[in-house]
Amino acid sequence: MKPAVLAVLSLMLSACTSVDYDFSDVKPTAGSGTAIALPSNNAKAPRFYDRKPHDYTAKTPWHYPVHGTDVSKYQDKVDWQQVRNSGISFVFIKATEGGDRVDDRFAEHWAGSRAAGIPRSAYHFYYFCRTAADQARWYIRNVPKDPAALPPVLDMEWNPLSPSCKLRPDPAVVRKEMRTFLTMIERHYGKKPVIYTTVDFFDDNDLRSFSDYPFWLRSTAGHPDEKYGPHPWMFWQYTGTGTIPGIKGDADINVFSGNHAQWRKWLESNKVR
Repeated sequence: MKPAVLAVLSLMLSACTSVDYDFSDVKPTAGSGTAIALPSNNAKAPRFYDRKPHDYTAKTPWHYPVHGTDVSKYQDKVDWQQVRNSGISFVFIKATEGGDRVDDRFAEHWAGSRAAGIPRSAYHFYYFCRTAADQARWYIRNVPKDPAALPPVLDMEWNPLSPSCKLRPDPAVVRKEMRTFLTMIERHYGKKPVIYTTVDFFDDNDLRSFSDYPFWLRSTAGHPDEKYGPHPWMFWQYTGTGTIPGIKGDADINVFSGNHAQWRKWLESNKVR
């Protein structure tokens, strides 16, 4: 068999097997007997199969040891224990959109990931035809105040396919509304929210001014340093065509910017136990 064929087979097999993680030092989740997924310092960095991988030449995602995913209603019947066993250490779950929509599978994913001991966060997809205050109140109404959860996430991106809202507000308005939402959410949950965004939205609205917030950046065609410049980031979504055991079809895969010790420290600082 040719070396190229062997390499492809090796990648495919690796996508179907669990990463060898040591969970001997996991901590119990507050209020339950479930253990939070905390890989040991000796754990291998997972590398998942990608159906349409970018050809990374320098800073590659698999050099980061802590990997996670994000899900919405499009990921149904997720086997969360298998997801955890595959090497996933965190998950972002779509909760709300605008001021009147709740993701169809939010409650299911929220409960299932907690039962498997995977640290999880709920994210809000911003809608430009409702005020930030309305949207923050809607998020607070529908997302439980769980001290064991990761900080909330505000998802800011253009949505040209929206059937009901084509607005693209002035950058100053966008930033002002973001501040309103973030302030209300932080006041309620007691944790500094994370901002998710894309390259075009980041540049169009000059989000560099939000340096006091952690960022989750989408960049599927290069390392964030190449696409966003020196702006600091905490999470990087590097593919939307990955394969994660326990999730059917294409999966988004993310990495945390630090090592295992830094991951534990961040969880501790947000009281995720």
